[in-house]
Amino acid sequence: MKVKIKRYHAVANWTWKTPKDDVCGICRVPFDGCCPQCLTPGDDCPIVWGKCTHIFHAHCIENWLSTTGSQGQCPMDRQTFVVAESSITP
Repeated sequence: MKVKIKRYHAVANWTWKTPKDDVCGICRVPFDGCCPQCLTPGDDCPIVWGKCTHIFHAHCIENWLSTTGSQGQCPMDRQTFVVAESSITP
């Protein structure tokens, strides 16, 4: 018996390795979505872990840290925000 495939429709799914239902502490958008600046989620809108273990969209934390009121602190716990090594997820 021979099988002939007439049509093939592939479907894929990806997700960041973050806790389930976790959201960005700044924009409140889930990490599987994108920050308000971006049009599509994925590598163009990466996420960043701080040494304090809080996770943010890279663009959100960059904008936050560039404001004078932030004083270089994490918006969640007010510790000095330092990016954890190997925190930018590809």
